[in-house]
Amino acid sequence: MGLADVARLLAERKLPPVDKWNPTHCGPSDMRIARDGTWFHTGTPIGRPALVKLFSTILRREPDGSFVLVTPVEKLDIEVEDAPFVAVELTSEGEGTSRRLGFRLNTDDYVIAGPGNILRVETAPDGTPRPYIHVRAGLEALINRAVFYEMVELALNEGASPPGLWSEGCFFAFAPAPL
Repeated sequence: MGLADVARLLAERKLPPVDKWNPTHCGPSDMRIARDGTWFHTGTPIGRPALVKLFSTILRREPDGSFVLVTPVEKLDIEVEDAPFVAVELTSEGEGTSRRLGFRLNTDDYVIAGPGNILRVETAPDGTPRPYIHVRAGLEALINRAVFYEMVELALNEGASPPGLWSEGCFFAFAPAPL
């Protein structure tokens, strides 16, 4: 699938209006999203990808930085160890300033890096880079190591200084900021 197809699918996608729902807080959900993107309920991995995908559509980031699962009638806390999504595949079209970078997430959703979906790189306490891409409404995806190495190889081949890549008219430098 090309990035034009991905952009069309993104434009057609209708997510629940979680930003408009303000139910009473109901407490914890007993759910957790691990650093690797695995969703757990009461300590057990959720094995049905369709269920994870459904829950991901009602995930919201609160103004205080916490995460909740929200419906029109309830709001439940969910623990997120790092980012709620993981970018597991990269599609790159074009070169230099004409490049477009598309990412497939662990939920089989897609996002295209650009002005509304910023790429950023932080440095973890152990000194390793931690790359992220904005997905929607304050939700991010951690870019997995294999995808990040693919991005670094593209950047090094283009010779940009500082190393980084263009997508949708924006340049994203890979110089990490401390966590």
